[in-house]
Amino acid sequence: MPDSPSEPRAPLAPRHPQRIVAHGETRVDDYFWLRDRDSEAVLDYLRAENAYTETCMQSTDGLQQTLYREFRGRIKEDDESVPVRIDDFWYHTRTEADREYPVFCRAPAAEPSAIEVILDINKLAEGHDFYDVGGVAVSPDHRYLAYTEDTEGSERFTLRVRDLSTGEDGPEAIGNVSGGVEWAEDGRHLLYVVLDEARRPYRVFVHERGGPAAADREIHNEADDAFFVGLGKTKDRRYLLIEIGSNVTSEARYMPALRPTEPPAIVRPRAHGVEYGVEHHSGSFFILHNAGAENFQLDRVPVERCTEDAAWRTYVPHDETVKLEDLEVFRGHLALVVREEATRRIRVYDLDDGRYHELPFEETVYTAGLGDNPEFESSTLRIGYTSLVTPDCVYDYDMAARRLTLRKQREIPSGYDAGLYVGERHWFNAPDGTAVPVSLVRRHDTPVDGSAPCLLFGYGAYGITVDPTFSANRVSLLDRGLVYAIAHVRGGGALGEGWKNAGKLERKPNTFSDFIACAEGLIESGYTRPERLAIMGGSAGGMLIGAVLNQRPELFQVAVAQVPFVDVLNTMEDPSLPLTVIEYDEWGNPRERGWYELIRDYAPYENVRPQRYPHLLVVAGLNDPRVQYWEPAKWVARLRRTKTDDNLLLLRTHMDSGHMGASGRFRALRELAFDMAFVLDRLGITE
Repeated sequence: MPDSPSEPRAPLAPRHPQRIVAHGETRVDDYFWLRDRDSEAVLDYLRAENAYTETCMQSTDGLQQTLYREFRGRIKEDDESVPVRIDDFWYHTRTEADREYPVFCRAPAAEPSAIEVILDINKLAEGHDFYDVGGVAVSPDHRYLAYTEDTEGSERFTLRVRDLSTGEDGPEAIGNVSGGVEWAEDGRHLLYVVLDEARRPYRVFVHERGGPAAADREIHNEADDAFFVGLGKTKDRRYLLIEIGSNVTSEARYMPALRPTEPPAIVRPRAHGVEYGVEHHSGSFFILHNAGAENFQLDRVPVERCTEDAAWRTYVPHDETVKLEDLEVFRGHLALVVREEATRRIRVYDLDDGRYHELPFEETVYTAGLGDNPEFESSTLRIGYTSLVTPDCVYDYDMAARRLTLRKQREIPSGYDAGLYVGERHWFNAPDGTAVPVSLVRRHDTPVDGSAPCLLFGYGAYGITVDPTFSANRVSLLDRGLVYAIAHVRGGGALGEGWKNAGKLERKPNTFSDFIACAEGLIESGYTRPERLAIMGGSAGGMLIGAVLNQRPELFQVAVAQVPFVDVLNTMEDPSLPLTVIEYDEWGNPRERGWYELIRDYAPYENVRPQRYPHLLVVAGLNDPRVQYWEPAKWVARLRRTKTDDNLLLLRTHMDSGHMGASGRFRALRELAFDMAFVLDRLGITE
């Protein structure tokens, strides 16, 4: 790739500047006009940026093709998942050579070889540049299948119902719904959620299969714009759940699964800052909650007394050092996913005596989690296990006998030797003295003398943890001598709820200083040096990338920001946009002066400065409902006009997809090959 393309993209001149007055300050947004997605001038601008990006990346075509072949060579294209039993059927998905999407299949338990296809996503996707299935749910009698589809990447789904005895879809084509759907146990009714104008799931309807949507009955209408609505069902199939939540508060409502039109009852009325989840067992609710328990505790309460605080009994108490993250209930056992010292672990409780044991694993840096466990009466727990060097494994665990059986490990057709690589955990001190964990993987023969290139990934929001898991695609980087590291910064959930809360609202700047400290720690420890260091993040992680580039651009050589949330202040000032109101609990409401000043001082778009920036690739999706395409577009325009260097600045907008990028597995690999080719080339690795 040439350092200076023969026809560089000229800085975009300001056009129709927007004056914004807030709290006595006036800001000028020179690129506000890029918000008009119906404007041909805007679309022409995005296409021109795409053309410039393609021109600049032409010299990497060979590297892109090589990476793509390597990525694809590590996929077993003809593959299938471990079957899951539901009543008298075994369900699984399979993939087929040269086909982009999975195929949903099942077989009678009495005749496992009699496999039938119940939904072929490849056929549904024909004629669409983008196709995604949001939810798939089989009716209790296993005759019907409800599914939701999105053909734009906008996350507005259409609900359909298929008769599995004929393979034909029924009359349902209910649009503007969220991805989730749940069947009532009568097999006649199903529940779905409608979106409002800001694409917030807010109204729950009960639909009678085969009937007109106009006759559907509304059973919940969530008026508070800060709350989203979802659906669930208790594992024993006794109750349907309406799950209502903001970023910090939740409420669950329930109705008998056999009588879905009954008015739903409240498990516990919402209280600001209290989150909880519900399961049912033998007339009682198990409730995982954080009321007076920052890291959550598990209580049990009779269903008919669930609104009485005095009736709640602690089953697993709160622990300041261990977060309770997930719950699975069986007739005789209970499984909990806990997080301790940045590692997810699994505990199994015997419901007869209340004792528990923890599943043992040999590696010190790994990730374990719950698999698909639909059967309440089972004594077998399906789990998933992986690490930075161990390909994904599916285990069945006999909870009574305490016996772990490997059912499947991901195959790497082109070959993979785990012994060539090492996964590590390091801790680097932030400016305030807080130790921040970093998960790291490299080849054993990669030198630790500062000469190795490194890719550092970060996210750091909503309590989401980027766990140390295996990536077959990452092997292409490791075999080229790269060190790959994940910074578990505050704002994520690596060290529990306190870690999340220490990187949000007024403490959001900790996320950025943590990431910078991790980069400096890797350099000081000899894993890399600034001119060999690349960084990457997406969505809220893209905001992280933008913020640290403004603060410490000299620390990095290359950066990739995928669908980056960089226009934070302007977005949070506009409650008509999807997600804005619900996000106040994460970032603050800039209509209040204190939050305005805080966000203003770190928002990447607001803080672009006339200084050197690293080589930068920015990726957007035209149909993205979470981070609108204009955020990265505006950021790039301002950077191109302001920065003082000649380093590459590329904007790539996917014109037919949304937040998650391409929907097909091979298309996604081509996008990844493009991004990785940019990183490698800018680090001086050209093949």
